Amino acid sequence: METHEQGFFTEENSADVVISRNAKAKNERLAEVMEVITRHLHAAVKEIEPTQEEWFEAIMFLTKTGQMCNDWRQEYILLSDVLGVSMLVDAINNRKPTGASESTVLGPFHVADAPELPMGANICLDQKGDPMLVRGRITGTDGKPIDHAKIDVWQANDEGFYDVQQKGIQPDFNLRGVFRTGPDGSYHFRGVKPKYYPIPDDGPVGQLLGKLGRHPYRPAHLHYILEAEGYETLVTHIFDPDDRYINSDAVFGVKQSLLARFDWVEDAERIKAAGMEGPYFEVVHDFVLVPKT
Repeated sequence: METHEQGFFTEENSADVVISRNAKAKNERLAEVMEVITRHLHAAVKEIEPTQEEWFEAIMFLTKTGQMCNDWRQEYILLSDVLGVSMLVDAINNRKPTGASESTVLGPFHVADAPELPMGANICLDQKGDPMLVRGRITGTDGKPIDHAKIDVWQANDEGFYDVQQKGIQPDFNLRGVFRTGPDGSYHFRGVKPKYYPIPDDGPVGQLLGKLGRHPYRPAHLHYILEAEGYETLVTHIFDPDDRYINSDAVFGVKQSLLARFDWVEDAERIKAAGMEGPYFEVVHDFVLVPKT
């Protein structure tokens, strides 16, 4: 009789009973993951002690989150983002040695087939916004420059929109480009100073943020994917440290090492030397890649 009682579900042994039912799982990793999730989930429920109405409200939130997902929008990824889980998974999977550039989340607006452009080209195709010159070097952790590194960059415009969000308004591939370094590892290109923008907030995740008193904004940034033979791929951003949302990024993507100064240049000699037509923002940021092991 005692053995049977130990197998029955009670408030006290709830997690143990559920976990014991998974003893014959065919996938060891799945069993491990479900054990951890079950223990933490049951512990949270016991701490919160939700009412039946609150529990159902949570179920409906998850239901509506799933219903919001389609071919171009993943509301569950958005939920993961605003809970900081996306950045935590990224951090766990991208632990870097000292001195290496840090990663951050990819974001939803990358386009795989952006055009490859000559070094120094202007990725702004509609000439709207404050001109910007971005430059720096790409080296390995040994300090040596990386030749033929691929630099895939993209950014929002001066109103906070990506080209894919404004079909028919922005030109296709506006503010996107692929560049390759030379033997000195240096890179430079022109764009426009980006602006902060909101993550999609018209669904259940946005409503949750509102109820929590949180805003949906991401601070102004530039996206990078850096690839080079013999090195680990780096997915990262650089951020404007003076942006109003720099300390409250809705998806927790900002890291101290990814802050880059956006300096307004008005000196005539510097403007001429840079090949710019007038005053511009200058952004200097170097990247350090990790060799593959």
